[in-house]
Amino acid sequence: MADLATLMADCAATVEKTMDLLLPQPDDAEARLFEAMRYSCEAGGKRLRPFLVMQSANLFRVDRRCAARVAAAVEFMHTYSLIHDDLPAMDNADMRRGKPSCHKQFDEATAILAGDALQALAFEVLAAPETHSDPNVRIELVKELSQAVGGHGMCGGQMIDLLTEKEPELNIGAITRLQRLKTGEMFAFASVSGAVLGKGSKRAYMALHNFAQEFGLAFQIADDLLDAEGDPEKTGKPVGQDAAAGKATFVSILGTDRARAQAHLLIDQAIRALDVFDETADPLREAARFVVDRTN
Repeated sequence: MADLATLMADCAATVEKTMDLLLPQPDDAEARLFEAMRYSCEAGGKRLRPFLVMQSANLFRVDRRCAARVAAAVEFMHTYSLIHDDLPAMDNADMRRGKPSCHKQFDEATAILAGDALQALAFEVLAAPETHSDPNVRIELVKELSQAVGGHGMCGGQMIDLLTEKEPELNIGAITRLQRLKTGEMFAFASVSGAVLGKGSKRAYMALHNFAQEFGLAFQIADDLLDAEGDPEKTGKPVGQDAAAGKATFVSILGTDRARAQAHLLIDQAIRALDVFDETADPLREAARFVVDRTN
């Protein structure tokens, strides 16, 4: 098996090629909108969520082209969330992945529309026959992604996150719920999508879902640690924003040492959830270890 870095680079190249084919070309009256969409999607990043899609699909021998379309849809949705997250009404971040945020490069109205259009494009891709020949599978993908990003998912988590600026004394249970919604549900969709595409067993589906739940929390703790003590040259965005906004985070509640220990504990649990799979799941296991040791 190739090492994790090689696998992730190969996945990123495949998904980015698919995204390029699916993104509208900026050559008509809506050119500025399409330019903003492409600008944000081409900003780079680890493409971690698409990697989870591709690797979970590999467990069920799903056609790579179908998996790449779902992975692209996930990245479109993730990019939409980043565009809106950076807006002045949200986190008010000027930089994203080492480049000006979409609203700084263009303007706020264009950024809002670019995010909206990417969200719509994600569902359009999932609903297309090219993604899977079985319409029931396509419906299930659309349903699960809509739940992952809606009021009981990413958007609900973002609402709670905004409220933490006014209620910074949230306990660890409340912060855990916040992050399970805001971050974890998208990781969960990415992880179980392979089982949906491959019509896997309920046992396999739940194993991937349980993996993603622990993985997502560990990822967020690592993100909180990077915000508290990371290097902006490596992270590609300002650090210390959570503390400046007065937000309650895993780090603010647990402290850096306990938070780091908790992240490693969660990753151990995530890896154990994959015991139902053979060595084909090793890339997922390696990705889990990667998320707690990353520097960006």
